[in-house]
Order: sequence, then structure tokens, then C-alpha cells
Amino acid sequence: MTNYESPVILRTEELAEGVYLASGCYTATAIILQTPQDGRGDYRIQVNGQHNADHTKEAQTLTISFNQPVVYSSSGGSTVSGSGTNTLVISYNYHQNPTDNIGLGDLVVQADAGLAVTSVNITD
Repeated sequence: MTNYESPVILRTEELAEGVYLASGCYTATAIILQTPQDGRGDYRIQVNGQHNADHTKEAQTLTISFNQPVVYSSSGGSTVSGSGTNTLVISYNYHQNPTDNIGLGDLVVQADAGLAVTSVNITD
């Protein structure tokens, strides 16, 4: 079992709209890759997790928060809660090895202009 470590927020000017947090056995990142454009009114978000532990699991939970309410559209997981609020909780069913990297690049939400990710966390 790994020891709990408080999340750490790193701010860097080289990353646009990105959040990097480390907590527990995952280091999670989230970057808004696409913003609403003519003919498409949603945001597409790349979420990545780097697993660094001595165990394997079959399920993960993504908790991602924003600066404003979002409406969940789709992802490779299943929503647990939060559509219409500032925080989404989504469950995934990946088999992970102790040092896996997972990419959850298909999170799609709808929100008003100016959306930003404020925190991201993946637990197993």
C-alpha cells in the first residue's frame, strides 16, 4: 500500500490551460485541446495518468474540476456524478500495471466561454 501524499499544484507559463497534480499512486494531467468553434460547441480535454505503485487494479476514478459548471457529453468512462456542476466524477475500467500510463483523451463537455481545469485527480 502506498502512503497518501497531498496534491501538489505546479504552475508553469509553458502550458496553456493545463493542470498537473500528484496524489496517491497517480500523477494526473489535464489540458483543454479543443475549444468551441463554428459548428461545434464543446470542449475536448486530454486527461493523462501516470501510475507509479506496486499494485494492479481494474478500475479508476477520475475527479476533474473546472472554473464553471460543465455538462458532461462523453468519454471512455461512465459518469458517476457532477454533470451540470463544477466537478465531474467519472469511472473507468482499465487494467493497470504498476507503472502504466493511461490516456483519457476523449473527455467532452459543454460549457460557457472561458472554461479552465482547476484540478484533476485519478484514484484506483
